[in-house]
Amino acid sequence: MHSLSEIRKYTQAAFICAAFLLLSLQACSSPKSAAPGAVDQARLLNASSEPDNWLAGGGGFDEQHYSALDQINAQNVARLGLAWSFEVDTNRGQEATPLVIDGVMYTSTAWSKVYAIDARTGKQLWQFDPQVPGDAAYSTCCDVVNRGVAVWRGKVFVGTIDGRLIAIDARTGDQLWSVQTFDRSHPYAITGAPRVFKDKVIIGNGGAEFGVRGYVTAYDTQTGAQLWRFYTVPGDPSKGPDGAASDSVMPMATRTWAGKWYTMGGGGTAWDSIVYDPEFDQVYIGVGNGAPWNRQVRSDGKGDNLFLSSIVAVDADTGKYKWHYQQIPGESWDFTATQPMMLATLSIGGKPRRVLMQAPKNGFFYVLDRKTGKLLSAKAFVPQTWADHIDLATGRPVMSENAYYQNGAKVMSPASVGGHNWQPMSYSPRTGLVYIPTVRWSMRYDQDPAFKFRPGAELNQGAAISLDPAAPWGTGALIAWDPLRQREVWRVPQPEMINGGTIATAGDLVFAGDAHGTFSAFGARDGKRLWSFKQPSGILAAPASYSIDGVQYIAVLVGKGGGAMGLPDVNRPRIPRLNGRMLVFKLGGKAVLPRVDLDLPPANPPGQTFSPATVALGGRLYGDKCARCHEGVAAPDLRRSNALSDAETWKAVVYDGVLTDTGMIGFSKLMSQAQVEAIRAYVGDLALELQKEAKTAPGKGATAKDMARAKPQ
Repeated sequence: MHSLSEIRKYTQAAFICAAFLLLSLQACSSPKSAAPGAVDQARLLNASSEPDNWLAGGGGFDEQHYSALDQINAQNVARLGLAWSFEVDTNRGQEATPLVIDGVMYTSTAWSKVYAIDARTGKQLWQFDPQVPGDAAYSTCCDVVNRGVAVWRGKVFVGTIDGRLIAIDARTGDQLWSVQTFDRSHPYAITGAPRVFKDKVIIGNGGAEFGVRGYVTAYDTQTGAQLWRFYTVPGDPSKGPDGAASDSVMPMATRTWAGKWYTMGGGGTAWDSIVYDPEFDQVYIGVGNGAPWNRQVRSDGKGDNLFLSSIVAVDADTGKYKWHYQQIPGESWDFTATQPMMLATLSIGGKPRRVLMQAPKNGFFYVLDRKTGKLLSAKAFVPQTWADHIDLATGRPVMSENAYYQNGAKVMSPASVGGHNWQPMSYSPRTGLVYIPTVRWSMRYDQDPAFKFRPGAELNQGAAISLDPAAPWGTGALIAWDPLRQREVWRVPQPEMINGGTIATAGDLVFAGDAHGTFSAFGARDGKRLWSFKQPSGILAAPASYSIDGVQYIAVLVGKGGGAMGLPDVNRPRIPRLNGRMLVFKLGGKAVLPRVDLDLPPANPPGQTFSPATVALGGRLYGDKCARCHEGVAAPDLRRSNALSDAETWKAVVYDGVLTDTGMIGFSKLMSQAQVEAIRAYVGDLALELQKEAKTAPGKGATAKDMARAKPQ
């Protein structure tokens, strides 16, 4: 017989052992008990098996933007409501797809800031502000945006506008390490999301139009040490090898260039899509446009100019070249191959083929063999006029007579904004369809006899770009594309040219937002709009989906911005600039958005008059210096600026740079005070026109004058 005290002792010990065993089993079987940000190679390889989380920007290594969750489906989506919302502290463009890992949401915002948020309640856990200097904004073509973060082994990685790659503690939000990825004396910028795999984090950069040379770099996730770098275009041959992973292939690439391209950078920046393929242990780099755009200027009108407008495959461990596919030899139209790439296995010719799919700017939908880079098919998904067709035997386009403009102006489709830009497309293995936010627009290209290369943060297109007189404005649409039959299945018109990215779900739904602020669910098989939620901020980012305690959520970051170098945005004059906001929905959600003041300030023209010559000079300078931000909704509507009516205040802002910390640099090194005043005269003329039209048509949106002046410069 045991005494009562002994029985109690044994019972307590047994209870403690059982509790310890239970906790141990839970820790082994459930990733939800892991430390914050506990993502590794195994989890990303099996991302599809844990749809409760959204582990990477595209959902997983395949970047399909597809969720296997089906609690929200075509039958019940009408019950979807707002679960919670979270306001961020910047009103610039918001382009990130959030990650959700074990109940915590991680997202970046404009100015490269990062938030951790409780994904169930919307409560902020921490914020990280990298304190990007305001003058870095001028080294971007298209606003101080950021397209997302990556998470790996307890760290959150973000690239900053001013070129840092930063590792943040996923638990606390504290910086762990930071590396400068480019020389800040050159006008590079980072807007894309890092990718992580095998204890490596990889990042590219942007800035081709400003005269830089593109590259991507892999760093050690633990220390930030550089592991390899691959240059996407050749440098100055007289300087010899770069000491980079790309050295072995650069002699071949150099033979496709002519003249002194290296004095103007060459371009080829990898500013968005970079994809890791675990099946072949290689990385696909989407390479951008030339610098300058025009091959006549850039390369004496000669050569394919590798690796512009190409997909390049490199070894994941070493960065060594494996293969490339160039979409447009001699790229001259800002037709980048940086748009989202996705990986899939398709049945082609009765056999499974591991493929890469991309719908880049040039308007063709490409299907490539991932192992070899062989082109399997290519068809136009929007109207295009630059190629007669793509030769499947050679993989090269058969260029149309309308393509090159060295002997006179040509109207080209798509325009430089592309048939599809950075907004993510999605793929549903249930329907076999790809869902693409598309653009139909054309532009007029011509030689620019007055072109002179200007180093620094100045646009160097090397061509005269203007609207198509016959069809000055384009249209947008969400389309479903069959990648096997290479044909459109359905189409839904959207309110503007540039609209939001997409996600497809196992509930046979496609979610996408638009530039006017409507977030919608469409039937994945027929495109029927089944549900929508209207709010005032434009939506560009792609959504994510996740589940907590058996409840499925759909999350999307809203906030209009961006640039596109003067691309018109008729939505901009309609509402004031609002801070970005994360919107999260669930079935039966009852949350309500806070009320916001949507009144616009009135036009504020100067009290004096200016000569027509001064106004005309100001118009030319505005197009050269100001339009890429102030016409592309990255920055405020100057017609309504408090500074416009006062010459001294205007000078303090535009010439002296008193608002540099906000991203509005001073132009004292680029313009005279008289030129700055001429810009005020031009904007004042626009403000007078706005004032007159407001009196005759109060409450209207974009005026005719808005549309006339918002042309690409």
